[in-house]
Amino acid sequence: MRMRSLGLLLVTAVLSPVPAARAAEAPKSLRDELLQSTQALVDAIPTGDKAVWERALTDDAVLVDEFGRVTHKADTIASLHPFPAGFSGSIELRDAHAQQYGDTAILQVEEYERETVFGQNLIVRYLSMLTFVKQSGVWKVAGYADVTLPTAPPKLAVADLVLADYSGTYRYAPDRAWKVSDEHGVLSYVTKPGGPRNVLEPIGKDVFMSSDDERNLLIFRRDEHGKVSALIERRKFNDLRLIREI
Repeated sequence: MRMRSLGLLLVTAVLSPVPAARAAEAPKSLRDELLQSTQALVDAIPTGDKAVWERALTDDAVLVDEFGRVTHKADTIASLHPFPAGFSGSIELRDAHAQQYGDTAILQVEEYERETVFGQNLIVRYLSMLTFVKQSGVWKVAGYADVTLPTAPPKLAVADLVLADYSGTYRYAPDRAWKVSDEHGVLSYVTKPGGPRNVLEPIGKDVFMSSDDERNLLIFRRDEHGKVSALIERRKFNDLRLIREI
């Protein structure tokens, strides 16, 4: 989201550990040191403090943000600027895990971002992976990657929804079909008999978001007579099309 898109492109690098090194849980003191360094980095984003990032990154650091954009040290630091008026934010680090491979360490941590945009409060969660290497006795970031964790969106009131329009069986292969049903005013679907039920949260007429882990969009299509005839699951920027059985 927005703390990145307003001034930062974050991260990932794949580093090969020393062949003889074996992973071990990092000592608490090291984990706390890596956390402190990471917290300093994210705290520097709203203020645009380039010096913190200059000190923390290796010269050849590779960073990939949650949209898959790859940057390096120079362009990452150049992108940092104080937030404009009307924007503010902070990131809290949660559930940290660290492993050590000799002079390489991996930190896995959730970044819980709170942002205010002209009075509107936004929350986004990221899962981040940082690769630290020890250079001249100092742990520095050589790789930094994060992905956005799908979370339940705010509920929207959509007028004039007729849930019965959507109930039915939708098929995309001879032995693959989803069943959509309306139970007590809640639309949901299962992808196989006896499978978990996923609730469909309305976003607009004929457009819903699934309650499963991926939070994909489900779009119902209508024929020339206005009857629902197909279902599209928009997943990872691709569409899976299911045809409604008559």
